[in-house]
Amino acid sequence: TTVGAKAPITITQLSTLAKRGYFDNSLCHRLTTQGLYVLQCGDPTATGGGGPNFAYGDENLPAASVNNYPAGTVAMANSGPGTNGSQFFLVFADTTLGPNYTIWGTITQGLDIVKAIAKAGVKGGGADGTPKETIAIKRVTVSN
Repeated sequence: TTVGAKAPITITQLSTLAKRGYFDNSLCHRLTTQGLYVLQCGDPTATGGGGPNFAYGDENLPAASVNNYPAGTVAMANSGPGTNGSQFFLVFADTTLGPNYTIWGTITQGLDIVKAIAKAGVKGGGADGTPKETIAIKRVTVSN
């Protein structure tokens, strides 16, 4: 089965948002390059605080293990159990996190782009913040 099949509620919510243009022309607003290796997207306000004004439960949580979010994983960002909205992260290098983030996809093309954004670093230096290189989701299409 595909990863998405293990997270049907998440896929339904994200697909509905995408069909309404929710993600179109939105910036990926957060890059973390130390300890965890993720590019966070899905907030049309690009502040880290934006969302669709609804939340839903967690699905397809990984085991608590080393590198439980391997490079290429796409998972939901959240602020605690059952708080999934629209923000998600793209894992560009094997990452160990608590098993708290719904895994709903795998990067099949373009991981090299995410790695290049990561290599450019964070605005103003440091290991966590706005990516130095601007990256945006231009448009999301959903196929059934």
